[in-house]
This record gives sequence, C-alpha cells and structure tokens, in this order.
Amino acid sequence: MYKSTQIIRIFLLSLLLCCSWKAVQAAYPDKPVKIIIGFPAGGPLDAHIRLLVDRLQSALGQTVIVDYKAGAGGAVGAQYVAQSPADGYTVLLANTGTMVINPAIYTKSPYDTLKDFQPIARTAQQPLALIVNKDVQANTLKEFIAYAKANPGKLNYGSASNGGISHLVTEMLKSETGIFIAHIPFKGSAPAFTDLIAGHVQFMAESVPQAANYVKQGKIKALAVTSAKRNPALPNTPTAIETGVANLEVVGFYGILAPKGTPPDVVNKLSQAFKETLESPDIQKKMTDQGADPAYLNADQFSKFLAAEMPRWAKAVKQAGAKLD
Repeated sequence: MYKSTQIIRIFLLSLLLCCSWKAVQAAYPDKPVKIIIGFPAGGPLDAHIRLLVDRLQSALGQTVIVDYKAGAGGAVGAQYVAQSPADGYTVLLANTGTMVINPAIYTKSPYDTLKDFQPIARTAQQPLALIVNKDVQANTLKEFIAYAKANPGKLNYGSASNGGISHLVTEMLKSETGIFIAHIPFKGSAPAFTDLIAGHVQFMAESVPQAANYVKQGKIKALAVTSAKRNPALPNTPTAIETGVANLEVVGFYGILAPKGTPPDVVNKLSQAFKETLESPDIQKKMTDQGADPAYLNADQFSKFLAAEMPRWAKAVKQAGAKLD
C-alpha cells in the first residue's frame, strides 16, 4: 500500500511539473523582446522596424525594444545575438549584407549564418537606388558613367559598411562598366547619406525607401533602381537594365533571426507575430509607398531562402573581385 501511494505521488508530481513547464512555455513572451540591429540608429533597418513595432507589440502582447550594436557591417550585432540565450527574448534584425554577403566577402567571419542562427521570418525585400549628390553633372546613369570615365580617380562612393550590399553593388557596377570610383565605407547608412548630401562622396547605392525620401526632398538625385521593374516610390527613375548601361538586377532582404537552439514553439510564436504584422493592410501600404515589398516567409521558408542565397552571393562576390580581411 505504501509503495502504491508513493507511485501515485510521483506520478502526480511528474504531471504537475509537466503542466507547470507547459504553462511556462505558453506564457512566452512574459517580458520585453529585444530586437538588435547591427547598425546605428537612423538607417534603413531602423526605419523598417520602427514601422512594425506598434503592431508587433500588439501581436506579441509584450513590449518590443530596439537596440543598436553597430560595427563591422552588422557583424557586431549578429555575433552578439548568436551568443545570447536561445530563449526568444533577444533576436536580430539583419539584412542581405550581414547574413549572406559578409560570410562570402570576409576571410574570417565571427559567425556562421546557417549554423549559428534560427531564422524566424523574412520581413521585406527591396531594391537599391543608384544615387548621386545633387551637384554631380549627371542626371542619368549613362551620363554618370561618362562623367566618371572623364574624371578617373576624382569621384568617391559611400557605403553603409565594408562588405555590405551597398558596397558590393557599386563594385558590380564598376566591374561591368569599367569606371573607377574610390570606396569610402561608413558605420551605417545615416552617416553615409550625410556625406553624400554634403558632397564629400558623390555616389551611393542604397535602399530605395531611404533614398526616395531624400530624392523627394531634392537633396540628391536618383539615376536608376536595381529591380526588374520600376519602383512605386521612384516611379520616374528607370531600372539599371532600362538604361542599357548596366545589367544590374539586385534585390536585398530584411529578416529576423534568433540564436540557434531557440525552442520551436517560441520560433513559431515570433514568426506568427511578424506574419500578423506584415499582413496588416496599413503596414503593407506604408511599406510599398516607401519602396519596400512586404515579403513574409515563415521560419522554414526563410531557412531555405538563406541556404539558396548564400552560394548566389558568394558567386557575386567572386565575380566582383571583392574580398576583405
């Protein structure tokens, strides 16, 4: 009888512990979720997440904090998240450069995209705009190429970082057209735009949403976009392919990733929250008006997307001859 009572007690205790653990899991998130950006405030990633935060907080039922750990083309922020607890409370908002170009362009990367992260959701895709300081004597991409060839070594281009998409796309343009313009990397898009507007650099390739804002203010000129079709945010700007000067079709992406080992139910909760946010009609309209495409992929789809993007960008890096220590 004593033994039977003990067995029942053990069974009930096990059942209680199991239920308690499930209750803890079901409670996620029970504290603020922190989204890390590997670039300074004021850049395209920052603008993107600020657009989503309010609805994301409603979907999660919890506060969302945006934090910045800038450096090394987003690598500082990525490494920080990769080494954070895999509990869903610290995630990364990253772009094409951080996740698929850095591993190809740097000889030593502090993280492995496919091994160190659990993809959560792709949130957007967007082309780049090829832009110049308003005083540059060129109003089309063809005119800029001619101007650069007539002034070798006198022009500079800025980028958000060494190894980022804004760096690589300009190197691809240089390789295809035979122009020479010197690279000046910045710690994020915001300071790069400041120097472009001031005329310290003459050219940039940057995300359409931020570039379109400055174009509409008359602070810079847009020569082309790198999408297959014209972008709604810059309807009068031709595609690079349309210009007949460069065969550039490049579309970048933004996405959320968590540390490897994050529990599947937490991954699903986060992914669904982003899905709900991105399916909101007002969010979709705002993103489209800014020049971005709401392009949600769930965790599994985003994982497969990244696995396909890695070799594609490694090939682009090799063809452009871009390599960094």
